[in-house]
Amino acid sequence: MTDPITAFIVANLELRPLPSLPAISLYVSHARSRLSRLANPEDTDPPPPYWAFPWAGGLALAHHFVEHPELIAGKRVLDLGAGSGLVGIAAAKAGAIVSAAEIDPNGRAAIALNAAANGVEVALIDVDLRAAPPAEIEMIAAGDVFYHADVAALMLPFLERCAAAGIDVMIGDPDRRDLPVQRLERLASYAVGDVGDARTSAERVGSVYRLA
Repeated sequence: MTDPITAFIVANLELRPLPSLPAISLYVSHARSRLSRLANPEDTDPPPPYWAFPWAGGLALAHHFVEHPELIAGKRVLDLGAGSGLVGIAAAKAGAIVSAAEIDPNGRAAIALNAAANGVEVALIDVDLRAAPPAEIEMIAAGDVFYHADVAALMLPFLERCAAAGIDVMIGDPDRRDLPVQRLERLASYAVGDVGDARTSAERVGSVYRLA
């Protein structure tokens, strides 16, 4: 039996190719999706549905993996804060062995659906940002994880511990305010159609960084 979240996504979101990455299709929200129906009425502060849109940082990482599959082919990659699973899907298509960490149960359902729609495997795992680096991971790909100061305060120390443990840490972001640019090496920038939060334009630039 299909669980209610999965059934809702299939019935109310549209599976369509990304304009800038047509080889990847995602279930994305539209004007009639009414995602508020997924919210728990007892939750006074439900998480925003980040999983229902592609975002600039994730799109930049996905573009980078598509253009440079040699960076990740055969590697064990973790898509951290995976949202829709876009980054993990791009990595899997480039030949990586992919896991994804996403705390929103709606997002976890979307990742499973999106991975299946693209014919790749993405294993869902739990990651504690206050704990030790995940075992057997060679690269962390973190798209749009510095969107808020409180999240950044947890994310940066965790990623620094991962880098110190020998894990290659890649970050995608459109240069938001809380991005720790002083700790990062910019590798590439891409024009991305950021339908998640573009307000004045459907296009912006997302950059790919390596944690120094």
